[in-house]
Amino acid sequence: MNWAETLRTSWSAIGSHKMRSALTVLGILIGIAAVILTVGLGLGTQKDVSSQISSLGSNLLIVSPGSSTSSTGLRGGFGTGSTLTQADATALASQVNAPDITGVDAEKSSSLELTAGTTNWTTSVVGTGPSYLGVRQRTLSSGRFLTAADVSSQASVIVLGSETATELFGYTNVVGQSVTIDSQTFQVVGVLAASGSNSTSNLDDTALVPISTMASDLVGGTSANSVSTIYLQARSADALPAAYQEAKSVLLTRHGITQASNADFTISSQNALVSTATSVYKTLTILLTGIAALSLLVGGIGVMNIMLVSVSERTREIGLRKALGAPPGAIRNQFLVEAGTLGLTGGIVGAALGIVAALVLPGVIGSSIEVSGVAIGLSLVVAIGIGLVFGVYPATRAARLAPIDALRTE
Repeated sequence: MNWAETLRTSWSAIGSHKMRSALTVLGILIGIAAVILTVGLGLGTQKDVSSQISSLGSNLLIVSPGSSTSSTGLRGGFGTGSTLTQADATALASQVNAPDITGVDAEKSSSLELTAGTTNWTTSVVGTGPSYLGVRQRTLSSGRFLTAADVSSQASVIVLGSETATELFGYTNVVGQSVTIDSQTFQVVGVLAASGSNSTSNLDDTALVPISTMASDLVGGTSANSVSTIYLQARSADALPAAYQEAKSVLLTRHGITQASNADFTISSQNALVSTATSVYKTLTILLTGIAALSLLVGGIGVMNIMLVSVSERTREIGLRKALGAPPGAIRNQFLVEAGTLGLTGGIVGAALGIVAALVLPGVIGSSIEVSGVAIGLSLVVAIGIGLVFGVYPATRAARLAPIDALRTE
């Protein structure tokens, strides 16, 4: 019997038991679709997290102040102190002090209420300067950004995030409009382009004012010259470690600290956050893929069960064919082809179902699903392998049947 005849006979045997074959294929296709979706969800989530973290800026270092201590001795957490100043930011911007740092953005932020006519909205108001756009990798959708002249003159101008503009005015074309903060009127000179959210905040719900205006008119107090955060942009990704060491050395020297362990500031790297998040999601993806693979095992057992039933039902047929001269290898090949065909069919249908689900589900669950060609290819190979591996025993059993015993079977 040649391979063409073997394929025709195998397909005829599968077609003669459509419901049983369909149920066998169902077990495999569910496992294949689950594996493709699990891997795709893991890859998509890694991409989303990396994108969200990187949205703060590329090659970024984030300098945060140390902890605060109240008059009663109660210590706050890191980031609550007033240990960073605009003078620190100026020192870090010096190419002499830190040649691997190409951009510095000092920010002073507070949650304040904005009013436009009869509408009010509470958002994060950030005092910053002209370097914000470059360091934070943001763009404008309309108008202009804050200038050095705005900072030096303590101008009452403001740049709104797209969501903040919509909440206050109902639309984003608001350049030239006015908003009020703490009874002070600010003219809207620009609107930021939408940027989405990161892991901690909505980047489109914000308002930016000159840092000098923020310090003198909106927050003031004894910590008027302090800043909440300093963002540093390294010359390149490779220069990030050097920029880190330069920033640390400059701040330790300025603050008169000789032991790094006593630093009143912390410096975090975007790359470290991305690597940590990616590592976590890779582990989860491997775990979930392993769980999904169990359904493939169940599907494989289903293939073996069906093939054993098929051998039992077709014992007389096997005996007749062997009596007419069919070698054991031909009998074995027929049953292996049947098992492989069931596996391949389940793999193709499962892969198609997984791809369709990957295109539809992101709009439902709000998370990206990356379709991996490698995962699809491996899934098809695994599906065929499952059919063949779990079909070996039934096929071998059929090939070993003695013709006389098979013909006697009722």
